[in-house]
Amino acid sequence: MEKTETRKLAEEYMLLGGTRQVMIDDNKTFVRQYDGEPAEAERFWQEKIAPLDKARRDDVEFFLPSVNSDTQG
Repeated sequence: MEKTETRKLAEEYMLLGGTRQVMIDDNKTFVRQYDGEPAEAERFWQEKIAPLDKARRDDVEFFLPSVNSDTQG
């Protein structure tokens, strides 16, 4: 299966050490950032993801790690 452009953006962001996580509630996405992240990841987010229109940014956020799937216990 071919990866979508938004999935590729999310994966590249994570490979740069990005720490943002998504919480999905009632089909709405909310991004949380609990830890700092490398400057490269922050720059990538600001240059490549933040400028996207809301629908495409929501698609990118969908592929971030989920707050709800935290496996700490």
